[in-house]
Amino acid sequence: MPLNIPNLLTWLRIVMIPLFVGIFYVPGEWMTPAARNISATALFTAAALTDWLDGYLARTLNQMSAFGEFLDPVADKLMVAAALVLLVGLERAHPLVAFIIIGREITISALREWMAKIGHSRSVAVSMLGKLKTVSQMVAIPLLLYHLPIGPLDSQLIGTILLLGAAFLTLLSMVYYLKLALPHLRE
Repeated sequence: MPLNIPNLLTWLRIVMIPLFVGIFYVPGEWMTPAARNISATALFTAAALTDWLDGYLARTLNQMSAFGEFLDPVADKLMVAAALVLLVGLERAHPLVAFIIIGREITISALREWMAKIGHSRSVAVSMLGKLKTVSQMVAIPLLLYHLPIGPLDSQLIGTILLLGAAFLTLLSMVYYLKLALPHLRE
């Protein structure tokens, strides 16, 4: 495992996961509900920004590595899954929506691994649909964690709509990737 800045940022993102989840489990006298929401949102947002930053730095500094290409999506999926489970527990996200998103991530990860084993990893490379799904999730989750009004805007309502959109895009992108893999199923 090469120790470079992009990989360290990815590890930092993984370390931030229990921190942002743990905020909701500290004793009530330590933090108000609003402080919990704000702190968890800030940590999740910082972690999400490191996802963009580590990719940018890997390309800019020419520090791309096979380990980084493996670890980065794992960190993303762990972060999103942890946030969705937390949001379901807080009753800010519907369990079915979380199941769809997490289930798709597991399915597509397994599909990509299998396709790589048979030499067709390029067949299921990340698509624009997958990127739109990720953006929708990464905007929805902080809004749902924040849970407080943003001026006249209802962050819970907007976050819920975006998360439903992400779930829909999740299903569409899963069908898209499965269609790409279909010709190779007989191999």
